[in-house]
This record gives sequence, C-alpha cells and structure tokens, in this order.
Amino acid sequence: MATFDWRTFMARLPERIWFRLVVFSAAALILVGVASAAGPHLPSALAVDFGQDAALRILEILATSMLAVTTFSLTAMISAYAAAAQGTTPRATQLLVADRTSQNALSTFLGTFVFSIVGIVAISADSFTEEGRSVLFLGTLAVIAVVVGTLLRWIYHLTRFGRVPDVIDRVERAATDAIHAYARDPHLGGVAPVAVPDGALTVLAEQGGNVTGVDIGRLQRVADAAGVTVHLDAMPGALVGHGTALARVVGPLDDDAAAGIRVAFRVEKHRTYEQDPRLGLIALAEIGSHALSPAVNDPGTAIEVLGAVERVLTKLLTCEPAEEEAQFPRVHVPTVALEDLVEDAFRPLARDGAGLVEVGLRVQKVLGDLVRIAEGDGVREVLMEASARACARAVRGLDDAGDVALVEAAAGEVTGTTA
Repeated sequence: MATFDWRTFMARLPERIWFRLVVFSAAALILVGVASAAGPHLPSALAVDFGQDAALRILEILATSMLAVTTFSLTAMISAYAAAAQGTTPRATQLLVADRTSQNALSTFLGTFVFSIVGIVAISADSFTEEGRSVLFLGTLAVIAVVVGTLLRWIYHLTRFGRVPDVIDRVERAATDAIHAYARDPHLGGVAPVAVPDGALTVLAEQGGNVTGVDIGRLQRVADAAGVTVHLDAMPGALVGHGTALARVVGPLDDDAAAGIRVAFRVEKHRTYEQDPRLGLIALAEIGSHALSPAVNDPGTAIEVLGAVERVLTKLLTCEPAEEEAQFPRVHVPTVALEDLVEDAFRPLARDGAGLVEVGLRVQKVLGDLVRIAEGDGVREVLMEASARACARAVRGLDDAGDVALVEAAAGEVTGTTA
C-alpha cells in the first residue's frame, strides 16, 4: 500500500481551490477578531463617529452582494471547465482548475462574505468598543477596495478564461515546462540506462493506474540501504496494472526494500503534467484533432496548435542538458524516445488533417523548421520520417493534383529530396 507523499501534497496544495478559500476565510475571521480584541486596548482618539451603524449597514450590503457574486463566479468557472473539456480536451481541465486568478477571485469573494457575516454577528452581540468599531469600519473599507480590484480583474479574466486560445496557451506552458525540465535532466537525477544483468529481481505494481511521478531520491536511499542497483521500467506517464514491472533490482532484495521501491512510484487514476513530457504534446494534438473533426471543421485552430507544438519541440531540441554529476548513481533511468514525442505531436494532426492542404503544408513547415535546428543524424532522421509519413497521409487524402504537388514539394524541402 502506498504511503502518503507529503512533498507532492505540499507542491500541489497551492493549486487546490479550497486552499485559498480557507486562507482568505481565515484572514477574514482574524480581521474581525483583531478589531474586537484590540478595541479595549486602543487609545480613545481612535473612537471616531462614522455615522450610526455605518459599519453594520456596509457589512450587510457586503454579505448580500458577495454571496451572489460568489455563486456567479463559481458558475462561470464550472461553465469554463465544461466548455474547455468539450471544445478542446479534458486533459486541459486540470490546468483551468489550478488557475490562480479564478481561485483568488472566488476566495476573495467568499472570504469577504465570511468577514461580513462574522462582523454582523459580532456587532449584534455588542462585542466591539467604539474604538473597535472604528477599526472594523476601516478594515471594511480596505476589504471593499480589495473586492473592487479583484472584481475588475476577474471581469477582464472572464473574457478569455476557458476559451480555445487560452486553453492552447495554458497547455503550451505546461508542455514547455515539462519538456524543459526533461531536457535539462532526462534521467531525473539518476544515470543513463545500461543492460540489466541476468537474474535481476523485478518489483511489481500492486495497483493499476498511471505513473504520475517517480521519487528518484527515495529509490537512491533504498538502494544505498540495501546495497542494490535499481533499473526503472515504468516512467511518468506509463500505464501500469497489477503485476506490471516497475523496476528491476540487481542485488539482494528483501520485502522491505521492495516495498520502499514500490512506494517511490506515484500511481494515480489520471495523468498529470508533472514529470511527464509527453502529456502536454498529447493534449495539444487532441485540441488540434478536435478542431479538425467534421463537427467542428476549424483548421485555423489546428494550425495554431502546430505553432505551439513547434515552440515546445524547439525548447526540447535547443535546451542543453545540465552538466551536473548524477545525484543518484544507483538508479538507472531511461529516457523518452524522441520518436514517441514526435508521434504524439504530429500523428493525430497529420491523420485528421490529411484532406486539408493548409494543415498538410503547415505540418511540413513545422517539421522543416525543426529539422533545421536539429543536431545529430538520429534526431533529423526521426523528423524526416515524420515528414514522409505526414506527406503520404496528405497525398492519400487530397483529390486535387495541385494540392498534392504543393505538399510533396514542402515535404521534399524537409527531407532534402526536392528536385
């Protein structure tokens, strides 16, 4: 049974929508509590007459309006999630849920509602001195200023939140971050894979799901303690079932060491962008494929997606690996095959856009740009193979000889076979 991963929990905590709600609500309660508790200790000069029950009336207005605004904001967020899932890809929803602007807006409005309710109750119970009422009134004005600023920003944010261009940008950023981290350290701090000796023992998964992360540091500690070497079989993004090989171990392996290795693999129901360089490209390709479906018929979005794919893969091809000594020498970590990354990005778009010359030409344009910056024959060959396959798909899907000639000429420039 997997142990609770505190580091993952803390890393994901700021992305949880309830986290900011709790923080803002707690801050609101603290503000009311400070105004009530500090009142008797404040100088009488702070006892200013702001009008009969001014603070109470303002708090009542805030309580009524903030409940409605909070409900509206939550409805807008849910609608954006649904629109993104239906109009782009469900893989993008987790990025929208983690949006800080929407979380801050909802948290501010709910925190203001809690502040208003608690303030009304405290005033009704005569919990404030005159000095405390003055502090509460000034605090209420500060809260109003925060709410107005947040509301203006939230209104602007709603004009693009969850729209197709916004989703493409979010997925591109997540894909770029994952690709950059992978390019900088493709072995996750471990060392390159080597041939596994005969007789290595296999550590099997005890639950099914997707590997969303591997704690290489934990594997190193287990390997040091047991005097073994660990060879990873399952990488982030891999789908595993009960009994699937997670790693192979060279050396004596007892039950405690096997359990320690097993819990280093975080297995969850859904893939995440953490440590997974393929998911971002898959999500981008899904957005483009959805746009090319007969029901949508939007090749312009597919062309935008190809631009995003080019930028992500450019980051992969141009980023230099970090020249640091391996932190975890007892853990051998395989890399993601470039062929898989290229297939993830281009195959769905080349397949679903085969009958559109605009998409076919843009696929060849992007692959040509990548070939020009690629270093090493192996990398160039992978990109050229993708170009040839995309060209073959396009030729089969096009019925105009002129369009076919255009795509073939573009593919010939990529592979260097132009007459």
